[in-house]
Parts: sequence; C-alpha cells; structure tokens
Amino acid sequence: MDANHQPRQASQTPASKNVPHAPGGDLVNYTFPRARLKQFMDDASKTPLLLVSCGSFSPITYLHLRMFEMAADYAKYNSEFEVIGGYLSPVSDSYRKAGLASADHRIAMTKIAAEQCSKWLDVDPWEASQKEYQPTAIVLDHFEHEINVVQQGIATRNGKRKSVRIVLLAGADLIQTMSTPGVWSQDDLDHILGKYGVFIVERTGTDIDDAMATLTPWRHNIWVIPQLIQNDVSSTKIRLFLRREMSVRYLVPAPVIHYIEEHKLYEDDGASSSIHEKGKDTQAKPVDGSSTSN
Repeated sequence: MDANHQPRQASQTPASKNVPHAPGGDLVNYTFPRARLKQFMDDASKTPLLLVSCGSFSPITYLHLRMFEMAADYAKYNSEFEVIGGYLSPVSDSYRKAGLASADHRIAMTKIAAEQCSKWLDVDPWEASQKEYQPTAIVLDHFEHEINVVQQGIATRNGKRKSVRIVLLAGADLIQTMSTPGVWSQDDLDHILGKYGVFIVERTGTDIDDAMATLTPWRHNIWVIPQLIQNDVSSTKIRLFLRREMSVRYLVPAPVIHYIEEHKLYEDDGASSSIHEKGKDTQAKPVDGSSTSN
C-alpha cells in the first residue's frame, strides 16, 4: 500500500467554519447517494460509523476496496462502532498530477468497482465534480452535513435517531505526512483528527509509532488497523504495468480493466482525456495544498 491509499493533504489554511455544505454551481442535479446506507442500526447501544476514503483512485484497485473490509472487521471486533456505510470520494481534476485520469473516468471506474464488487460501498461524486480543489477537512464537512444535518443521522429500531460518526479511512502514509512539520496546518489537523478521526491501515515499512509521537493530542481519535495479509498494490504500480502492457488481472476488478481498455487509459504518463472531451489537454501539474492518493 502506498500514498494511493491516503487522502489529499489538507490545505495550508484552516478549515472553513462556513463550509458550503450544499453543492455549489459546479454540479448539476447533484443528489447525495444514499441507496446503500443502512436504514436502521442493528445495535442501538453502539455508535454508528461512516467510513470515507478520499483519493485519486487512478485507477481504483482491489486494495482500495479491501481497506473498507479491514476497517469494518476492526470496528466490529475491536470497537463500539457499527458501520452503517462507506464512501469513495475521488479528487477533482483541479488536483493536477501525472497519471491522473479525468474525474469523469475515475468516477465511472469507482462506481463500477463499488457496484460490482461490494454490497455496501458507494461513490460520492461531489468532490470530483468541483471545479476547485476541496481540502480533506471540507470533504468531511460535506459528509457530516449530508448524513447528520440533511438526513438527521440514522434510525434505531426503537424509533429514535442517532448522530453518525464520520471517520476518514486511509493508508499508513497519511500518518507520516501528518507528523511531518509544514505539510499540514495545525488547524487542519485539529479539524480532521479532532472533530472526525481516522482509521489507518498499517503498511509494512511504515513506523507508525514514531509518527504517532507527534500526534499525541489526537491519539484517541486515531485507530490503527493491522494488515494481517500484506498487500502493497498501488495505482502507481498499476499504471506502470499498463504502460508496459503487462497484466493487472486480479489486482484491479475485471470490469474496471475492461473500462480502462475500452477508453485506452494510462497508455502514457499524462492524464487521460475526459469521456466527453477526447483529446483535450489535461496534462497534470502540482497544486499546492493537495493531499490525494496517486
């Protein structure tokens, strides 16, 4: 697992106190996807939990999906949480980098993977459809608004409703970046780790204990999930395999492979053209304050 499984670094400015919760003019006819959310809690004594993974997903791999399953198992057997849903939130095209396929392609691939490989995961296109880069803190605020304000949490069998805990799901590289001076602002760390929290999936070679030493104020909101079966597949490696015309079968869902082949994605190092604008130059370039996966 690599940086492909961590969200975009938060911006170097504090998270906004006045987040535009409702989608702005960048989306047309946007509706928050709720079809796969649990309608009722199984155990009203537990805390409902929503897992959110932000990233490039260029392309999505089986490990991206597997992380949700590991997190769900951890929550079930090692916490008082009850998972009520999980979302993939692809970054927008404003996060420009080599190898980043257009947002419409990445939304399509993540939807294919979620619909055909999972019974409970879903894809929210809100972030990917924005014209401007959205910091991780703002994306989490968006989910908080949709789940706990618009939907008013989740119902229990006794007729009451409970507020849902929104938590970021990411790879171990996230903790390393958060513990590195100057990468994240203090306000963003407090907003993400203090208000929401994060489920971190371990990675071989990553010293989580060392990284956690500088994140002591938020330790109670960081849950580390052991990766019992090691898997270091990454989208970066998948793109390299594809450029070399090597097989990625059993590393990427078959329907996603078919989509990549159909649209001739990842045949070079640049970002691929959009579905509707073939040939449009969308060459990637760095954007300050980004924190997405590869």
